[in-house]
Amino acid sequence: MTEATIAVANKPAWVDLASDDAAASRDFYAKLLGWQLEVNPDPQYGGYALARIGGKDVAGIGPKQDASSPTAWSVYIGTDDVDETAKKVQAAGGTVVAPPFEVGDQGRMAVFQDPSGAFISAWEPRIMGGFQTNTSGALGWAELNARGLDKALPFYQSVFGWTGKQVDSGAGNPPYTEFHHGGERVAGAMEMNPAAPAQVPSYWAIYFNVDDVDNAHRKALSLGAQEMLPPQDFPGGRFSIVSDPQGASFGLLKVRG
Repeated sequence: MTEATIAVANKPAWVDLASDDAAASRDFYAKLLGWQLEVNPDPQYGGYALARIGGKDVAGIGPKQDASSPTAWSVYIGTDDVDETAKKVQAAGGTVVAPPFEVGDQGRMAVFQDPSGAFISAWEPRIMGGFQTNTSGALGWAELNARGLDKALPFYQSVFGWTGKQVDSGAGNPPYTEFHHGGERVAGAMEMNPAAPAQVPSYWAIYFNVDDVDNAHRKALSLGAQEMLPPQDFPGGRFSIVSDPQGASFGLLKVRG
């Protein structure tokens, strides 16, 4: 990597999409968010593509490794020692789904489930450091939707040192928790909406920065996305949620300056 990487220890370091049609997913996000995508030719990476904006890494897209899994986005939290993180996960009541392993010479990763059932991954960087920009088209926010948030909050504090702070979510909206680390907002969390279908498990949602939520939302729909939540205001800005043509949900976000 030639560009400086944003410091990522104990905060979201990376997001990637495991898709049942990686080529179609690359085309969709390239058109929607202006990504330039480059598929790694090395077969050990299984067709994984890096997405860049202005030459800076923002996300990854690759084919699903498990045909039974849904097309979905994954969130990775940065760590200096993924083996130590795995031990903390077990001690805090989480599950190590995929123990730490090498990803070529790029780094090491592991996959966990928190006590509410949400999947979360960890990334120990080597060559591949993580996000290189937070500009329009890059990750703007990551948010835990939990069935049993009270079980999840102490887990993230124990594993990543995050502290939870309740913030104003607007009139009529459910309570919202911000995760803080080192004096910085790093992610959010909320109890799953009781109207959500029973089969929907706890999950991490992601939001990409855009210059205009309404325009980006309309463009996503024109490219084959399905509307999940129309554009609307919240105390910090405006957002919407869609499902891409392969079924992965994500949000579009504009934070007020």
